[in-house]
Amino acid sequence: MRRTYCAAAVALACAAYGGARADETCNSPYISKLIKGQEDYVYVWTLGVEGLGDGSDKLVTVDVNPKSKTYGKVINTVSTGTRAEAHHMGFTDDRRQIWAGGLSENRIWVFDIASDPAKPKLVSKVSDLGDKSGFLGPHTYYALPGRMLVQALSNTKDKGGKTGMALYSNEGKFLEAKPMPTSNGGDGYGYDLAVNPKKNVLLTSSFSGYVNYMRPLGELIKDGEAMKAFGNTMVVWDLKALKPQKVLAVPGAPLEIRWSLNPKDNWAITATALTSKLWLVKQDAKGGEWNAKEVGTIGDPAKIPLPVDISITRDGKGLWVNTFMDGKTRYFDLSNPEAPKQTYEKATGKQVNMISQSWDGRRLYITSSLLANWDKGGADNEQFLRGFAWNGKELTQKFEVDFTKEKLGRAHHMKLGSKALAGT
Repeated sequence: MRRTYCAAAVALACAAYGGARADETCNSPYISKLIKGQEDYVYVWTLGVEGLGDGSDKLVTVDVNPKSKTYGKVINTVSTGTRAEAHHMGFTDDRRQIWAGGLSENRIWVFDIASDPAKPKLVSKVSDLGDKSGFLGPHTYYALPGRMLVQALSNTKDKGGKTGMALYSNEGKFLEAKPMPTSNGGDGYGYDLAVNPKKNVLLTSSFSGYVNYMRPLGELIKDGEAMKAFGNTMVVWDLKALKPQKVLAVPGAPLEIRWSLNPKDNWAITATALTSKLWLVKQDAKGGEWNAKEVGTIGDPAKIPLPVDISITRDGKGLWVNTFMDGKTRYFDLSNPEAPKQTYEKATGKQVNMISQSWDGRRLYITSSLLANWDKGGADNEQFLRGFAWNGKELTQKFEVDFTKEKLGRAHHMKLGSKALAGT
C-alpha cells in the first residue's frame, strides 16, 4: 500500500516539477499554494534563552511587506513553553501547517498558519519519534503528498551520529523508520534531505550526533576524537521505495542540499561545513550513475569560515552561501555548476547562519544563530533577522529585528508567509 502511494506521489510531482514554483527555493517541490508576489511575513523559529522574555522556544512572525505600517516589526509570537534547541521547520504539502522541532528532544510542534497567516497557532505536538524510531533530534521536515519525512541527527541509544528518517502522515501518525545506511561506505549519519521527483531520487547529507552538537564549540574543536565523529557521506535513495542505492564520499560534513530548479538540470549542490567546499552531485549522462565531485572553495578553508546555509536561485544559475564564523554572505555564479565562481561577498553580521530568498530573487532574509552552545559570546553574539534588497549587484539592508532587544531569543530558521493563503 505504501509503495503504491509513493509511486503515485512521485508521478504527480514529476508532472508538476517543471512548472510548480515555491517562494523559497529550498522548499519541497510537493508544496502547493505558492506565493507568487511579495511575501507578507517571515516566520522565525527561535531558540529560547534563559532569563530573556519567557525563556522558551517560539515561532515569531515578522511583517516584511514594505507597504505595511508594521514593516520590519514583530507582529506575533507563539511560545512552546519550553526550550528544546529549536532548529528547523517545514511546511506540509498543503501549506496549512508548519512542523518545527528541536535538536535536544524528540518533540515536534505543529502550527496552523492557514487560519490566520499573521498569527500562527500551536495546534498539536508529535511526541513519539524516539519511541517509534529510536531517533533523536529531528532536523529536516520535508513535505511529501500527505506525508512528512523527518530527518533526525542522532539516536536515543548512545546519542551518537547514527540516525535515520521517520515518515509521518500529515495528521501526525508514525508510519515507518528508515535508518541511514551503515554498509557499503555508509557512516549512518544524517542531516538534510531533498528530492528530485523527475529522477526518482532522494538525497541525504550528514553531520554529527547529540554528544557533539550539544557541546560548546570551543570545547568540541579541541577534542580530536570528537572531531572524527562527523559525517563524510551523502546517500542516493530510490524515492519511490525509500531505499538507499548508493553512498557518496563527501568529506567534511555536507549540510544543506539544493537541487537545481531548472527542469533541464540533473544536479544538486551542497557545502561542507568543516572543509569549506562546494560539492556537486550529478547524474552521469551515459550510465545514469550519480556521483559527487568537489567543484569550489568557500573563503579560506584554513580560517574555518564554517559555511552553514545555502540558497539556490530559481533558475539554478546562482547560489547564496552564509558563513558563520566570518559573518559573510557570498554569491556564486553557477552558470557552469562544474566550476562555481564567487562574484560577490558582504559582511552581513558578526555571526550569520540561515539565508532565505524570495522567489523573484529580489529579497533576502538572514538570521544569526547556529546552535545555543556554538554561537559567539559578548558583543559578537548578535541575534537578529535582517532583510535585504538585492539588485543583482549589491545587498542593501532594509530592516532589522534585534531578537535580544525584543527579548525573543536566538533567531534561526525561516519560512515565508502570505495574507493570500488565509483560509485556503
